[in-house]
Amino acid sequence: MRQIPSAELLDRLHLLMLRFHRRMHDAVRDEGDGLAIMEARALAFFARHEGNTQSDLVQHTGRDKAQVARLVKTLLDRDLLESARDPDDGRVLRLALTASGKTMQRKMQRYRAAFEHALVEGFDEAEVQDAIALLDRMVANVGEK
Repeated sequence: MRQIPSAELLDRLHLLMLRFHRRMHDAVRDEGDGLAIMEARALAFFARHEGNTQSDLVQHTGRDKAQVARLVKTLLDRDLLESARDPDDGRVLRLALTASGKTMQRKMQRYRAAFEHALVEGFDEAEVQDAIALLDRMVANVGEK
């Protein structure tokens, strides 16, 4: 196997994520109506996974249960999330965005889409698909811990 300059690869991946996080922090600060970055991330999660639970968010984020419980409570209190009992197991609360939550999420999604558009500027569709395939392989190579 060929020797890979991993520091260069990791440095570039890290720089890319730093730039993405900075733009999202700026968007949340400027347009988030007092939303914290983790609250914005939670809204994005429930927009993609409507009806998931607080435990699902814990697993997705790797945050501790107490931190996620406070986060979810804040979003419920701000009327950005709503909960409903699972019809099959009344102990489980399913979470979904409210109309206000959807409005806020759409606003934040516009910033994410703008970053993604800038990220692949000048790439053709095949190059974008190749990049996704390479990143998928990298993710698979390191797996879950």
